[in-house]
Amino acid sequence: MNIAYGIVAGPLALFYLYAGGMKVSRSRERLRPMMAWVDRMPLPAVRALGTVEILGAAGLILPPLTGIAPWLALAAAIGFVLLQIGAIAVHLTGEDRRITLNVGLIATAAVVGWSATTWL
Repeated sequence: MNIAYGIVAGPLALFYLYAGGMKVSRSRERLRPMMAWVDRMPLPAVRALGTVEILGAAGLILPPLTGIAPWLALAAAIGFVLLQIGAIAVHLTGEDRRITLNVGLIATAAVVGWSATTWL
């Protein structure tokens, strides 16, 4: 795995692992202070989103480390860009208009996707 890729992809994967773990394991009441949008989504959808984030985090790290299907890292990065575009849409249609984190995550996932292409 390229060192530059690991420096950027590692923290991104940790972020999504943490966020996805919270969505999978916490109740709606415990998620509400951090994620105002959970009241507008069915809880199974929130749980599914958390599962996707956990799998995407694994997709950023495991393929480059093992050398098995390294194209999955690029797919995970593209998936995270698309996920955050959807998240921005959810934030803008609700009362919560804070999208700075989402824009930063899009930029980080784009850099990870670009750097993943250097060693594919």
